[in-house]
Amino acid sequence: MKKMIVTALLFWAVVQGADAQVKYEFKQMTAVESVVPGGLGRSRLITSDKDGKMEEIKLDNFFSLVGINFGNIKDNDKMLASKIEENVNAGWELVSVNTGVYGVETSTGIFITRYLFRRVKP
Repeated sequence: MKKMIVTALLFWAVVQGADAQVKYEFKQMTAVESVVPGGLGRSRLITSDKDGKMEEIKLDNFFSLVGINFGNIKDNDKMLASKIEENVNAGWELVSVNTGVYGVETSTGIFITRYLFRRVKP
Protein backbone atom coordinates (compact mmCIF):
# COMPACT_ATOMS: atom_id res chain seq x y z
CA MET A 1 0.00 0.00 0.00
CA LYS A 2 2.84 2.39 0.88
CA LYS A 3 4.50 1.71 -2.49
CA MET A 4 1.26 2.58 -4.28
CA ILE A 5 0.95 5.87 -2.39
CA VAL A 6 4.60 6.77 -3.02
CA THR A 7 4.23 5.91 -6.71
CA ALA A 8 1.07 8.01 -6.98
CA LEU A 9 2.77 10.96 -5.27
CA LEU A 10 5.80 10.71 -7.55
CA PHE A 11 3.56 10.53 -10.62
CA TRP A 12 1.63 13.59 -9.42
CA ALA A 13 4.88 15.51 -8.81
CA VAL A 14 6.16 14.69 -12.32
CA VAL A 15 2.87 15.79 -13.90
CA GLN A 16 2.86 19.03 -11.90
CA GLY A 17 6.45 19.72 -12.92
CA ALA A 18 5.65 19.11 -16.58
CA ASP A 19 2.72 21.56 -16.45
CA ALA A 20 4.93 24.23 -14.90
CA GLN A 21 7.27 24.01 -17.92
CA VAL A 22 4.55 24.77 -20.50
CA LYS A 23 4.99 28.18 -22.14
CA TYR A 24 2.11 29.86 -23.98
CA GLU A 25 1.76 32.56 -26.58
CA PHE A 26 -1.36 34.71 -26.62
CA LYS A 27 -3.56 36.34 -29.21
CA GLN A 28 -6.48 38.69 -28.66
CA MET A 29 -9.51 39.38 -30.83
CA THR A 30 -11.77 42.37 -30.07
CA ALA A 31 -15.20 42.98 -31.55
CA VAL A 32 -16.24 46.63 -31.33
CA GLU A 33 -19.89 46.92 -32.34
CA SER A 34 -21.62 50.26 -32.67
CA VAL A 35 -24.96 50.88 -31.02
CA VAL A 36 -25.38 54.32 -32.59
CA PRO A 37 -28.93 54.76 -33.95
CA GLY A 38 -29.33 55.12 -37.69
CA GLY A 39 -26.30 52.98 -38.51
CA LEU A 40 -23.98 55.97 -38.28
CA GLY A 41 -21.38 54.27 -36.09
CA ARG A 42 -18.48 52.03 -37.05
CA SER A 43 -18.06 48.38 -36.08
CA ARG A 44 -14.87 46.37 -36.41
CA LEU A 45 -13.28 43.04 -35.51
CA ILE A 46 -9.63 43.56 -34.57
CA THR A 47 -7.12 40.79 -33.97
CA SER A 48 -3.65 41.34 -32.60
CA ASP A 49 -0.79 39.20 -31.38
CA LYS A 50 2.38 39.71 -29.35
CA ASP A 51 4.32 40.86 -32.41
CA GLY A 52 1.92 43.73 -32.96
CA LYS A 53 0.43 42.24 -36.11
CA MET A 54 -3.11 43.51 -36.48
CA GLU A 55 -6.01 42.56 -38.71
CA GLU A 56 -9.12 44.72 -38.95
CA ILE A 57 -12.39 43.45 -40.44
CA LYS A 58 -15.47 45.60 -40.95
CA LEU A 59 -18.59 44.46 -39.10
CA ASP A 60 -22.14 45.67 -39.61
CA ASN A 61 -23.78 48.06 -37.17
CA PHE A 62 -26.46 46.81 -34.76
CA PHE A 63 -28.81 49.57 -35.92
CA SER A 64 -30.06 50.70 -39.30
CA LEU A 65 -32.26 53.71 -40.03
CA VAL A 66 -35.36 51.79 -38.92
CA GLY A 67 -34.01 50.29 -35.67
CA ILE A 68 -32.23 47.11 -34.64
CA ASN A 69 -31.05 45.19 -37.70
CA PHE A 70 -31.19 41.51 -36.82
CA GLY A 71 -29.70 40.59 -40.20
CA ASN A 72 -26.58 42.59 -39.33
CA ILE A 73 -26.37 40.88 -35.93
CA LYS A 74 -26.66 37.49 -37.64
CA ASP A 75 -23.94 38.39 -40.15
CA ASN A 76 -21.64 39.61 -37.35
CA ASP A 77 -22.23 36.40 -35.39
CA LYS A 78 -21.32 34.32 -38.46
CA MET A 79 -18.12 36.34 -38.95
CA LEU A 80 -17.14 35.99 -35.26
CA ALA A 81 -17.84 32.25 -35.24
CA SER A 82 -15.79 31.86 -38.42
CA LYS A 83 -12.80 33.73 -36.94
CA ILE A 84 -13.01 31.74 -33.68
CA GLU A 85 -13.10 28.50 -35.68
CA GLU A 86 -10.16 29.68 -37.81
CA ASN A 87 -8.10 30.34 -34.66
CA VAL A 88 -9.05 27.02 -33.03
CA ASN A 89 -8.12 25.15 -36.22
CA ALA A 90 -4.74 26.93 -36.14
CA GLY A 91 -4.06 25.50 -32.67
CA TRP A 92 -5.33 28.38 -30.54
CA GLU A 93 -7.46 27.67 -27.46
CA LEU A 94 -10.17 30.20 -26.49
CA VAL A 95 -9.51 30.81 -22.79
CA SER A 96 -11.44 33.97 -21.94
CA VAL A 97 -14.30 36.11 -23.20
CA ASN A 98 -15.06 39.52 -21.63
CA THR A 99 -17.70 42.05 -22.58
CA GLY A 100 -18.35 45.69 -21.87
CA VAL A 101 -20.42 48.62 -22.99
CA TYR A 102 -19.67 52.30 -23.27
CA GLY A 103 -22.24 55.06 -23.67
CA VAL A 104 -25.27 52.95 -22.79
CA GLU A 105 -26.79 55.84 -20.82
CA THR A 106 -26.93 57.97 -23.97
CA SER A 107 -27.88 55.19 -26.43
CA THR A 108 -24.94 56.19 -28.62
CA GLY A 109 -22.20 53.86 -27.53
CA ILE A 110 -20.30 50.72 -28.34
CA PHE A 111 -20.48 47.09 -27.28
CA ILE A 112 -17.07 45.45 -26.90
CA THR A 113 -16.28 41.75 -26.67
CA ARG A 114 -12.70 40.57 -26.13
CA TYR A 115 -11.63 37.03 -26.93
CA LEU A 116 -8.30 35.80 -25.53
CA PHE A 117 -6.64 32.80 -27.18
CA ARG A 118 -3.54 30.88 -26.18
CA ARG A 119 -1.47 28.04 -27.57
CA VAL A 120 1.63 26.22 -26.51
CA LYS A 121 4.74 27.92 -27.86
CA PRO A 122 6.46 25.85 -30.54
